[in-house]
Amino acid sequence: MKPQQKHLIREQLEKTVEHLACIRHVQRPVRGWLRSVREALGMSGKQLAGRLGVSPPRITALEKSEQSGSATINTMRQAAEALDCVFVYAVLPRENLYTTVRKQAESLAESRINRVSHSMLLEEQQLSRSDQQKAFATEVENIMRTMPKELWDNHNEL
Repeated sequence: MKPQQKHLIREQLEKTVEHLACIRHVQRPVRGWLRSVREALGMSGKQLAGRLGVSPPRITALEKSEQSGSATINTMRQAAEALDCVFVYAVLPRENLYTTVRKQAESLAESRINRVSHSMLLEEQQLSRSDQQKAFATEVENIMRTMPKELWDNHNEL
């Protein structure tokens, strides 16, 4: 994928997740979403089981599996529909995507600069502090523009 396409995809996704930012800090109820919503609706486990076409003990197991994190997305979607609810699934970045990519670009730039600086130090050609800062800024911008494949590699191993 070309760097321009990566930038465009990131910008489009950024707009999408921006609308979901308000749910970033929503916590799952202690008893889980399924049980909390079911009880808030006044629906018994037996009634939900009937709507899902499963046995009542399966509802108890389903609600426990939600709490433990082992419920599947498909099962959660079906249970939500049986509760006349919408199942929402999302992966939301902690920060905006540009900031996340920029931090990674800075990490890669630092790794690259350190390798070059070490070689230059051995040859007694070390850059001044000001030149190091300029080289770092230039490298970060270059990485942001080109989005190299090694951007998300472990930079400690480079």
